[in-house]
Amino acid sequence: MLKEFKDFAMRGNVVDMAVGIIIGGAFGGIVASLVKDVLMPPIGLLLGNVDFSNLYLVLKGGGAEFASLEEATKAGAVTLNYGIFINMVINFLIVAFAVFLLIKNINRLKRQEATAPAAPTTKECPHCLSAIPIKAKRCAFCTSAVE
Repeated sequence: MLKEFKDFAMRGNVVDMAVGIIIGGAFGGIVASLVKDVLMPPIGLLLGNVDFSNLYLVLKGGGAEFASLEEATKAGAVTLNYGIFINMVINFLIVAFAVFLLIKNINRLKRQEATAPAAPTTKECPHCLSAIPIKAKRCAFCTSAVE
């Protein structure tokens, strides 16, 4: 059973998948930072200094107004954190778009490789115009010497 598990785990597609998951996690962290630290501050500024992660509704808890989600959480209030959800949706859309662009470019490169013309394997005999192998020194059809 241990040998079977080792064979399964060491198959190429399982290792490739593991590498993909690790790289995907790192890529997700980069995109999350891009959204949180680079994109959301200007968007919040354009919308009047709105910090989406600080948008919430108090469902239950004290009836007091809280200045931030952190204060509401510390006070034990039950909150609906729709701002964090908005951030996650924006994060998802940016990741999905980045993956789309990556896959689109990979597919374009694969198409270019597939459509590249193959090197010729035959040449034409100048005497009888028959197709002969490219390395031939003499035509197989008319026996003429070919350069």
